Amino acid sequence: MKADHQKIKRQLKIAKGQIDGIIKMIDEDRYCIDIYNQINATRAILAKVNRKIMEEHMKSCVKEAILNDDDSKIKEAFEAMNMTKAD
Repeated sequence: MKADHQKIKRQLKIAKGQIDGIIKMIDEDRYCIDIYNQINATRAILAKVNRKIMEEHMKSCVKEAILNDDDSKIKEAFEAMNMTKAD
């Protein structure tokens, strides 16, 4: 992975902390909408991390594959983004 490892790990640790908090909220029988909002906040962080990883994949692995006339990485990227079906 070519993405900034420290930044990615920091964001994932934040998401992990949020998930731990959500579990605690459930154990404490907290208000449903508060739990819902925390889940959405966690999903947003994970989506941001996911986009960054795919962006870096496109800039490095896919770019290299194009230069080497190897379409396997391109196909993988499209499949990962659900743009095509796997064979």
